[in-house]
Parts: sequence; C-alpha cells; structure tokens
Amino acid sequence: MIDTSDFFKGMKIEIDGEPFIILDFQNARTAQRRANVTTKLKHLQTGQVLEKTFSSGTKFEEPPFETRDMQYMYNDGESYHFMDTDTYDQIAIPTEAIGDDKWYLLENHTYEILFYRGNAININLPTSVVLEVVEAEPAIKGDRVSNVMKGAKVETGLEVKVPIFVKEGDKIKIDTRDGKYLERM
Repeated sequence: MIDTSDFFKGMKIEIDGEPFIILDFQNARTAQRRANVTTKLKHLQTGQVLEKTFSSGTKFEEPPFETRDMQYMYNDGESYHFMDTDTYDQIAIPTEAIGDDKWYLLENHTYEILFYRGNAININLPTSVVLEVVEAEPAIKGDRVSNVMKGAKVETGLEVKVPIFVKEGDKIKIDTRDGKYLERM
C-alpha cells in the first residue's frame, strides 16, 4: 500500500482502477483541520491532467505495472510499432499516447515500455538522448558574444536551440524532460 506521506514527483499510483503519475504535490495543513495533500496527476492512458486533494494518510494500491525492453521499429502515422527482442512479439502504441516522446525515438533503438494490465501505455525514456543535427542555421560572423543560440533540427524532426558553434552532422545530447540542448558529443 502507498500512503500520501510516500508521494514524490514521478510516482505512479492507481486511483479507482486507473493509472496516474504524480506531476506535483503539496502538503497543506490549516488550523483546526486535518492535513491535506493537493496533487497534480496525469492519467497514463489518456494523458489528461487533473488536480485532486486527498486527506493525509489516504492509502492507495500499488499499480500492477510491468516494464519490458522493446525495439522501436517504425511509425505508420497512426501508431508507433515496437518489437520484443526476446519473443519477437510486436505491439503498436497510438500516436496520441506517445505525445512529445516521439521526438526522441530512433528506429532500431531499444526503449523501456511500460505495461498496465497487459496493455502498453507509456515509454520510459532515458533522461537524455544523442541525436544528429541535420539542419543548422549558419553562424554569422561577428556573433562572438557568449550564450548566443541558433536554431537547429535533429534527425527526428525536433527543433532545438543550440550554441553557434554547432553545425550540420554534429551529434548533440538533448534532455528528454524539457527538450533543451545539453552538450555536443
């Protein structure tokens, strides 16, 4: 059982038989009243974000999650297709469920897929990925001031701001949590 005192950002819980991830939470106590925990939750299947308040000490069931490493194969426009490299089973995850994670998926790479009651519902991405720059704005002579950024497009189609020294063909590390440039590899 999970108690409200165990909450942390990114924790997965089950409420009324539905899987949620905690985006944010705050403990609140008012005079003469019982403490409450206000949470911001994201439904893992629909992507819907909602706010709920629970009494301190409320208990929740641990969700029956399972993770499997699967290889990303292709996108057909409606779904992203993955294959279990051990059993060769294939699954399709709808584009809506993938959301912005699509910008970090590379064909033939292995990713951790989260299953809930036998259904694939989410991808557990690493905190950063290395992608190749396919388009970069040219640096203008005279742009030598520090922290000058320019636009660049990586192989997955994601557009990111990079320092002026980054050029086409460079490999860069990108944070998957906020889509920001970290370093050139």
